[in-house]
Amino acid sequence: MPDLRIRPSATLVIATYVTALVFAGGIAWLGKDAHSKVWMIAFLVPGSMILSAASRHLRSRFTILEVVGGRLKYETGMFGKTTRSIPLHKVQDVTVRQTFWQRLMGLGDLSIETAGETSRLTIQEIRAPRSVAEKLLDKVAHSDPTEQ
Repeated sequence: MPDLRIRPSATLVIATYVTALVFAGGIAWLGKDAHSKVWMIAFLVPGSMILSAASRHLRSRFTILEVVGGRLKYETGMFGKTTRSIPLHKVQDVTVRQTFWQRLMGLGDLSIETAGETSRLTIQEIRAPRSVAEKLLDKVAHSDPTEQ
């Protein structure tokens, strides 16, 4: 059982779905009396919004960051899986980044930098990112370098 499990939130994805559906409804209402097929082209915008949101939704459903024992495990991928397993004592920096819209919705991106690693590990659009960062840093502070 993981000590800490972090998953991306679907809040912004759901907001995109709702916006696209409202936009499509507005197009349908405005074009209900039009006799031209040109109005159908306007549905490409909400359609592309829905496809983009669906792609982000699938990606987020198959992304997880867990603290298990003395290790940080990051797993992503639907058909092919990529897993990174990092000893907690190697975590050097935990950064929270929030856009304006993410701040309004209580979301943010969490980036983790480790000793000896070449890339940052980032999990996007998580709920309460500052709180999660504090919990993660607490786990790092109490980690045992001999525990693997």
